[in-house]
Amino acid sequence: MFGDIARFLLNTIFTLFGAALLMRAWLQFVRVPPYNPVTHAIQQATNWLVMPLRRVIPGVRGIDWASIVAALIAAVVFVLLMVWLAGIDPLGLLPTLLIVAVLTLVKWALNLVIWVTILMALLSWLNPRSPAMPVLLQVTAPFLNPLRRILPNFGGLDLSPILLFVIVQVLLMVVTRAAVSLTMFGI
Repeated sequence: MFGDIARFLLNTIFTLFGAALLMRAWLQFVRVPPYNPVTHAIQQATNWLVMPLRRVIPGVRGIDWASIVAALIAAVVFVLLMVWLAGIDPLGLLPTLLIVAVLTLVKWALNLVIWVTILMALLSWLNPRSPAMPVLLQVTAPFLNPLRRILPNFGGLDLSPILLFVIVQVLLMVVTRAAVSLTMFGI
């Protein structure tokens, strides 16, 4: 029982932190202003890891590589802790665990896309004038705009978030299956 609780807590903490690091890179990539409250909160939560890395790893062409490397470091630590909790020596599986860490990072990114899209869809119905709405629209536009060009117009009903949700769910299944096949347990 202790192992299950520890795995749950580690999964929750590292997934939220990894998502915050990826969101930081995503917000910079789509050029959300840094004085935005959402951007400011994410920066405050992640500065302790990103700022030292930024001295060594510069951003290139609008991509915040320091945040992405920080997320990868978090994924490696997460995978090592999960393997250690399972009672397996992590050093013996190090090359495999690095691949699983990359798959974990991709899984965090896909989950982030799902949650941001759901939040954007809910706010568009419940409170379209919310201060967070412009940020959510700006963040989801790179994913939803190509789908909007494919889908027919249904008179004000936007089905692109549903299609994006389905696509990302399929990708999550593939990534999760790959991670499970590389290890004997799910991460």
